[in-house]
Amino acid sequence: MNKKAIILDLDNTIYPVSSIGEVLFSPLFQLILESGAHAEEFDLIKKDIMRKPFQKVASEYNFSKKLFEEGMNLLQETKCTMKMSVFEDYNEFKNISLKKFLVTTGFTKMQNSKVAQLGIINDFEEIHVVDPQLSDKTKKDVFVDILTRFKFDLSDVLVIGDDPNSEIKAAQELGIDAILYDIQNFNCNTTLKRITDFTQIKNL
Repeated sequence: MNKKAIILDLDNTIYPVSSIGEVLFSPLFQLILESGAHAEEFDLIKKDIMRKPFQKVASEYNFSKKLFEEGMNLLQETKCTMKMSVFEDYNEFKNISLKKFLVTTGFTKMQNSKVAQLGIINDFEEIHVVDPQLSDKTKKDVFVDILTRFKFDLSDVLVIGDDPNSEIKAAQELGIDAILYDIQNFNCNTTLKRITDFTQIKNL
């Protein structure tokens, strides 16, 4: 693949959410427990919150309106202050000599604080936080915007991320090449083009 740019996801692509999740989401987990409505499925909810947007988790587990709103209010003000570390193979990604863009979905304050804690701001041409609470813009919209402003053809860009139903799906719908980054083996049986280490990009 002869590319000019890479668009990368953040959570579970640059670092493992599980490494900070217990601390970062502790107030949210407490809120869910105190609701008294999800005790039996609490472990599953915790696991999903580490991998999916809160809005989607709340819908899948039928959170009450009150619990959803309290959770949203809490998460909108949550910042990551604990020490964070990138995956060991992230340096392989940094050494790729293409334009790099970070596009992540989540709460603005939380996602920006993660970027700051990881110290990766200067690794990217641009950083975009897609916050559903602030805008109707999607990752797909951001991808189109990047292609338009930088005058990239679809074939010039590669999208890499961990979520088949988010950035990978958006890229496929636009006709952009996409690779599933699956260092934690969340999607072992997928038919998607998949890597488990950034060193494997060279083989493509």
